Amino acid sequence: MKVIQINTSVNTGSTGRIAEEIGQALIAAGHTSYIAHGRPGGKSQSHTIKIGTAFDQKIHGLQTRIFDRHGYGSSSATKKLVDEMDSINPDVIHIHNLHGYYLHVGVLFDYLKKSNKPVVWTLHDCWPFTGHCCYFDFVQCDKWKTHCEKCPLQKIYPESLVFDNSYKNFDDKKALFNGLDNLTLVTPSNWLSGLLQYSFLHAYPVSVIHNGIDLSVFKITGDSDSSFRQKMALGNGAVILGAASVWDRRKGLKDFIQLSEKTDPADRIVLLGLTAKQQEGLPPNIIALERTESLAEMVQLYNLATVFVNPTWVDNFPTTNIEALACGTPVITYDTGGSVEAVNTDTGWIVEKGNIDGLFNAIEAAKEKGKKYFADKCRSRAEKMFNNKERFGDYIQLYHSVLNKN
Repeated sequence: MKVIQINTSVNTGSTGRIAEEIGQALIAAGHTSYIAHGRPGGKSQSHTIKIGTAFDQKIHGLQTRIFDRHGYGSSSATKKLVDEMDSINPDVIHIHNLHGYYLHVGVLFDYLKKSNKPVVWTLHDCWPFTGHCCYFDFVQCDKWKTHCEKCPLQKIYPESLVFDNSYKNFDDKKALFNGLDNLTLVTPSNWLSGLLQYSFLHAYPVSVIHNGIDLSVFKITGDSDSSFRQKMALGNGAVILGAASVWDRRKGLKDFIQLSEKTDPADRIVLLGLTAKQQEGLPPNIIALERTESLAEMVQLYNLATVFVNPTWVDNFPTTNIEALACGTPVITYDTGGSVEAVNTDTGWIVEKGNIDGLFNAIEAAKEKGKKYFADKCRSRAEKMFNNKERFGDYIQLYHSVLNKN
């Protein structure tokens, strides 16, 4: 079986790593894996296809910022991609994130309809069924259920500084994304699966496959590296960890700053993934780290942490939650999307969005019980539910299932 995946990136960031590990699962099962990607990424075990150039992506981004027509640039790059897919002749086409200034959705979906290949589409956010945004619950907007227009998130990614074309985008996506005879949708969370029944994609079959992680990498190692604590000036207090690939407003940076005013002076908040600009002027009890591609460093931080805090305001199924669990660290998350599906009462807390006192109280409860109380419970939940070999094996079963329908 030959499978080609399409995603913004490969082996970097959450969706890029998911695509890479699905590819690894395919290869381990004796199949052939291709990954087509727009952004540069890490090394891949799959055959990789680079879509377009950095210049092309800049032009696509400029068009988006003026005309609000994200996903309708990069036509030449996408035509080259579909020509290459024709040559490869895959058995299954698996698409992930199509936004990211690298792909023309019209060219792609015209090809998918003509080729009549089985297609699996993993939705990592809500962009496929809105006229503009990736998440709408930040402003509690329900226009996507009927018809998007006058988007309240026009100036949020994918940002448009001039025109609002959310009405036309909605119509075009509805027409393009419907009409495939062999399309199966996948959502990593039950939350997103529930939303789809109210969207213009409601007629397609949907499978829920939670994200998985490599449990041989993300594991309990213990907090034995005192030199690392000293190097980071963590002292002997609790370590409150937060991590994100991109710290935009939905990820809760402002919430951490407010939280820092309440935390014990001996405790330290460690935030991974901040840009140099975002690090400016942070409170002294917040230790800021830039984004890392080193999984070993991330594992070390998860193990050092007393608790992992994820005050995300909008999200699908963040992999950081399950990475923390696999390292034996309890998780505190806002009541957001599918983020809550990672934890139960033995492994974390769910807090109302914006409730800083609630975050603080949950941290204090975690400190009172101690890391050892949670470690085995967290690890057990990760092993039971989020083993990447099992979850990505679910994708291979799905590929066989859609092939058998033909």
